[in-house]
Amino acid sequence: MAASELIKFVDATKCHGCRACMVACKNWNDLPAEPEEFNGYNSHEKLTASTWNLVTFNEVESETSPNGFEWLIAPMSCLHCEVAACEISCPKEAMYHTPFGSVLTDPEKCTGCGICVKSCGFDVIRLGKKMVNGVEKTISMKCTLCTDRLAEGILPACVTTCSTDAIKFGLREEMMQYAEERLEVVRDRFPNAQVYNTEKIGSGAMVYLLADKPSVYNLPEDPELLPRLQRMLAKKAEKAQQQAEQ
Repeated sequence: MAASELIKFVDATKCHGCRACMVACKNWNDLPAEPEEFNGYNSHEKLTASTWNLVTFNEVESETSPNGFEWLIAPMSCLHCEVAACEISCPKEAMYHTPFGSVLTDPEKCTGCGICVKSCGFDVIRLGKKMVNGVEKTISMKCTLCTDRLAEGILPACVTTCSTDAIKFGLREEMMQYAEERLEVVRDRFPNAQVYNTEKIGSGAMVYLLADKPSVYNLPEDPELLPRLQRMLAKKAEKAQQQAEQ
């Protein structure tokens, strides 16, 4: 699959943790509030079936800060990988790419087996309940990149509500150029800053500018498909080649 022409770009160096994007996500997707035990600055420990966008607060030591530490804050959600582990591993072919580059769940095909949950290297997929054709089912749930809004020419809800321009959406070439420009601007304050776009699993529909190394944000440093998924992908490619030659 070709890389998506449109991407969501998250500049973690601009996020100040207001959580407006979390509220907008819940409002648009009709996701219920979840009572949580006190968890410090973080409202939730992890993403859930009802929280698809989570603003995380990470305290790190910093030699460039007058206080000796920095709060590194960023909204975390599905990266919509170009080579998506959830899509490859699904035995029912319930996970699929859209023309917008987003990876979605087909609720009618999904059986709630949880294989996609175990396969995702970013720990973003959860199983949850949803009414499908009048019947409550357990299916995989996560950020949809507001594909329903994109189909109507409307930006994702988190993008429209961000007051600091930390979340932007646009053409890949323009967003990546902007990401590199921002990287140069913030390097004096954040020496370890980097653009994170998961090249080993394709250029997905979501790219980060991180203020520090990925592990600070609980992201894999060098993400790649699990060996079994690499084998599955190779077999699918071989089968597709054989069908094309027939």
